[in-house]
Amino acid sequence: MATKQMPGVDHARRSDPPGGHDTDRSLDELLQELRVAQTGIQVFVAFLLTIPFAPAFSRLDAAQRNLYAADLACAVAATALLVSPVAIHRAIFGERLRPTLVSFANGVTLIGLMLLLVAMVLGVVLVATVVFAPGSPGRYWLPVLAGTSLVLAWIVLPLSIRLARPQGRPAAKETASGSD
Repeated sequence: MATKQMPGVDHARRSDPPGGHDTDRSLDELLQELRVAQTGIQVFVAFLLTIPFAPAFSRLDAAQRNLYAADLACAVAATALLVSPVAIHRAIFGERLRPTLVSFANGVTLIGLMLLLVAMVLGVVLVATVVFAPGSPGRYWLPVLAGTSLVLAWIVLPLSIRLARPQGRPAAKETASGSD
């Protein structure tokens, strides 16, 4: 019995390396992960864009304004990188470039997440300079706690899981349940 195919959809089988991830699955997973990250960064950037219109913004000193500008720049750059795989996917749709897209998108996503990490820490530093008096311990422990938490959750934990893979198990091989 022949399966019904939709016109305009690429039904050709993609050749993936033996034991490797299916390119379609990798792209689907990446795009789903980006949906989560994009929502968070867009809310963060929207919040940052409203700060200069708050009455208290005029009371920030030059260092705090520079900190704010650096924070906003990192957040906007992170947004650009985290949204770019979606834009590229639309631009190359139907061109059979998915393996290239997955590789590129993985790289820009990692860079975008690191910029988001920096932006979040800068945001916490800015808040600490407003909330705590100069020389107050809170100006130091709050950003250190935030930065440490983000680095542990976003860098150390994923790398430790990756490095803890049992010896002899290929990196791209799927588990018996079909999930990673």
